[in-house]
Amino acid sequence: MKKWLRVTLKSIAAIMIAIVLFLAVVFVVNIISSKSEQGKIESYGQLVPVDGKKMNVLIQGTGEETVVLLPGYGTGAPALDFKPLIDELSPFYTVVAVEPFGYGLSDGTDKERTNDNIASEIHEALQQLGINRYTLMGHSIAGIYGLDYVNKYTDEVTAFVGIDSSVPTQGGMDAEMPIGLFKFLDKSGLMRMLKKLSGDPYAGLPYDDQIKQQMKMISNKNSSNDTTMNEMKHFNDNFTAAQALAFPKELPLLLFIQANNTDVEGWQTLHEGQVKDSVHGKLIPLEGEHYLHHTLSKEIVQDYKAFMEQVK
Repeated sequence: MKKWLRVTLKSIAAIMIAIVLFLAVVFVVNIISSKSEQGKIESYGQLVPVDGKKMNVLIQGTGEETVVLLPGYGTGAPALDFKPLIDELSPFYTVVAVEPFGYGLSDGTDKERTNDNIASEIHEALQQLGINRYTLMGHSIAGIYGLDYVNKYTDEVTAFVGIDSSVPTQGGMDAEMPIGLFKFLDKSGLMRMLKKLSGDPYAGLPYDDQIKQQMKMISNKNSSNDTTMNEMKHFNDNFTAAQALAFPKELPLLLFIQANNTDVEGWQTLHEGQVKDSVHGKLIPLEGEHYLHHTLSKEIVQDYKAFMEQVK
């Protein structure tokens, strides 16, 4: 019995040592890789002073009308991620891709990630650039921040376009978010390892190898940073606060949604509720993934142009 116990304890000790060594290697590799990648990240866009910090904004195209793009939560490098859509829009419009604090090449911030603060910061960036009339086109959670935005700056926004945009009353947003787990995975290097093992997230998408590499490195840089973790902490409060708002009736409202969404109950019905009271409201289901603009940018731009012509 004693011999069996000694063997068992030695086995457990060996396993524990192996786990510690594994975690140590993963941790060191993450630190070395992060430092290496910092020197390889290339600048794009321009840094705009906002609230004493710098917000990165990419502008492409010279059209008379302006489209401002806002990203979904957790998009590492929004201005690069939006490239297929920007390339389709820019022959006709001036396209402004905003990277909020904590995203892309923008600074982080200690300010709470409330709807009000996020909308105000984006607005300040546009004001600094002299942009005063524009369509607001937002992906995913930008549907929540966009609601706050269009009600604050009604005289500036000419239309709102949602790309599978979030709805305040969608289910599941009151769940407690595992912020501590995300931070542990990031700091330990396990997040980087999991990303590596999960394969290429951009495989088959219309990005060249150089942009893919840049998006991966910037995503690693921004992974679970304090700003986006604070944003995650505010999910429930922000969705709840947005329930008191609606898109202005006279504001042209175009919502593209994922037709085959099975993750959120009543996804299409929720969006139908948003457009039903709009004088110029339209809902267009598209067969694709949540990031509709990755593969359907041409269709989005064609439908957006036709919609705005109808409104005019």
